[in-house]
This record gives sequence, structure tokens and C-alpha cells, in this order.
Amino acid sequence: MNTAAAREDGVGDGLALVLLVDDTPDNLAVLHDALDESGYTVIVATSGEQALQRAHDAQPDIVLLDAVMPGIDGFEVARRLKADEATAAIPIVFMTGLTETEHVINAFGAGVVDYVTKPVRTRELIARIESHLRNARAQLQARHALDAFGHATMVVRERDGRRLWQTALARSLIAQHFPGVPDTLMPPPAMAWVAREALRRRAGAEPQGLTVGKGSQRLTFALHAMDDEGASNAEWLLVLREDSEAALMEALLRAFPLTAREAEVLYWVIQGKTNRDIGEILSLSPRTVHKHLEHVFEKLGVETRTAAAALALQRVG
Repeated sequence: MNTAAAREDGVGDGLALVLLVDDTPDNLAVLHDALDESGYTVIVATSGEQALQRAHDAQPDIVLLDAVMPGIDGFEVARRLKADEATAAIPIVFMTGLTETEHVINAFGAGVVDYVTKPVRTRELIARIESHLRNARAQLQARHALDAFGHATMVVRERDGRRLWQTALARSLIAQHFPGVPDTLMPPPAMAWVAREALRRRAGAEPQGLTVGKGSQRLTFALHAMDDEGASNAEWLLVLREDSEAALMEALLRAFPLTAREAEVLYWVIQGKTNRDIGEILSLSPRTVHKHLEHVFEKLGVETRTAAAALALQRVG
């Protein structure tokens, strides 16, 4: 097993990489020794600037971050890590002596997943690390699975429209339909729709999607709740779908062993067209359309137009 694969599978097995950030050498020494004895690989940073650079370069599995540091403090480090797509998925645990409610709220608002107070109880900290690593790996595997099956999905934070994670296909579709929009933000029309739809959901209204684009190139968005949809920092799962003749034709060719012409015939069958209609659209005789349709039925293992359309829609959405 290579190191990258092993790091995805193991927790506390000597391969999980922890970035430990603290400007106090004594704190670093105590925590470094405890983590090392528990089987973690540890890298350290003694400033916010150093933490940002090492997180970007080393891509640790988790960051243990001191809140109070000179220069860039832990709150700002957390915000910058979450704003950078390369580090946004890394869980961050705050370590600090600040315990007032406003500090706790600010910490979670900056994107941390947990908060421990100093002096840190090392056994408790290690238990929390293991829990967050398991959760992070489960989310990573879910994203990989969505990518593998070609699903365009993303998680968006309602408060600021930030994309917390997204599959490669979702990123590609947004870039195609909204050139110039940063990879970490939603396009303005979609951000406005998320805000409106969230309000409608809270009022008990029926879900409504969003469609952008014209003609044969259209992108649709559907919104699904991720957690407490009543919270001001609620996160929403968005499912994107590109509706276009070219996209569906390509999907049919990937899903079934069809020729290009057979895929065209099947596409228009899905649209409810008759053989005569299809012949006029494709400049073919009805008899030729019928022969192509026979081949389609044989390759799909069905006997009727309805069954062919249903199977195609089931397979390619």
C-alpha cells in the first residue's frame, strides 16, 4: 500500500499527518510527544504565516491550532485555510485558553470543527482527533464516490455562498456556465436563489429549483438540506444537472453500445417523438428510423419505445 492510500485508511497508525500550530515551545513539545507516542506523524508551525504555508504544502489530515498568536492569529488562519480550496476540507481543532461564549462562536464561525481548552488533556485531544479523522475520511470517500459516478454535487454555506466542497464535475459545470466566478464561491444568481429557497423551505413551501442558461445549454440546481436548515450558518447540498441535447447524447453513448445515429433516434424517442417526427428531424425515412429503433431495442434488451425511454432515463437521469 502506498503512503497516500494508507493515510486514507489508517487512524493513529503512524501515517495520519497532524499539523501542530503553537507559538509556545513548551506546549509544542508536550503535544508533539503525546501525538508521536500515539502513532501520528507530526509537523509543527510556530506562527500563523508558517501554518498556512505548511498546511498548503503538506496537506495534513488535521490541524491543531492555537488561537492566540502574534501576527496572524488562529482565527484568521482558520478562515484562510477554509477559504482555500486546497485546504478547505482539512478539519481544524482549536486549542486555547479563551473560553468566553463570543470566542467559541468566533472559532466555529471561522470553520473549526472542535474546540479544546488549555491546559490540553492529551488523552481527550487524541480521542477527538481520531473521531474527526474518521469523519473527514468518510466525507472524502463520499466525494470520491460521487465523482466516480459522475454526479455534480456541492455543499454550500448559506451565510456567504461559499462552496465548502464540490465534485470535479460540479466545479467544471460552474466554470463553464459562469466563467470568471472564483472556484470557492457560488455565482451571484445561484447565491440569491439559495437565500430565497432557504427562506421558502423554512416557511414550509414546496421546493423550487433554479434553471440558468438558454437554448440547448441549461444548468439546473436542486437544493437539499444538510443539517439544521434553520441555522444562520446552515449548509445545503446542491445537485447540478446540465440539460442539453449534446450532454444527453453523450450520456446515452456512454451508457449503451449505440452508434451515434442510434443515440440520436433514442434521444428523440425519449422526447416523445414518433418515427415520422424523428425522420423529419434527422432527414431519414420512417422505415430507416424503424430499423435504427429495432437495433436500439436489441441493444437495450427491451421490446417497446416506452421501455427503451424508461431504461435510458433510469440509466442516464
